[in-house]
Amino acid sequence: MPVKSFQGERAQKKRVTPRKLSVSDIMTTQLVLFTPEQTIHEVMKAFIKHRISGGPVINEKGKLVGVISEADCMKEISDSRYFNMPILDKTVGHFMTTKIDTIESNTSVFDAASKFSNSSRRRYPVIEKGRLVGQISRKDIVIAAINMKSQTWRVK
Repeated sequence: MPVKSFQGERAQKKRVTPRKLSVSDIMTTQLVLFTPEQTIHEVMKAFIKHRISGGPVINEKGKLVGVISEADCMKEISDSRYFNMPILDKTVGHFMTTKIDTIESNTSVFDAASKFSNSSRRRYPVIEKGRLVGQISRKDIVIAAINMKSQTWRVK
């Protein structure tokens, strides 16, 4: 006589689709902001104080108008030696990069990583509906990759 199983019907497992990790999940929102009117000396002091290498520049209305970085400062420090003129009294508006590459907050982490790998940028301002909402750096992407499960690339 055959043996019957009394376990009953197997429960159906729910398939969980991993949530797409986006830039808004890992971006920095506590930004050090600069204005075009600030002196380059103030900016350099802020870089040292906050241990950053750059940041967004906004106008009085809060609109993103540029990015200032250590690289921008280095160019001018080099030029000041050549022309034997101090630069510390000049403003951010004189040094900042105005051709701004941004990234949307809903961009996937993988697309952001691709954008970083295809450029020399170290950080991108993050935009949502035309407004600055944060900043993402290469380091943020690396930290996110470490925190993901290696086989499924889902958020832990």
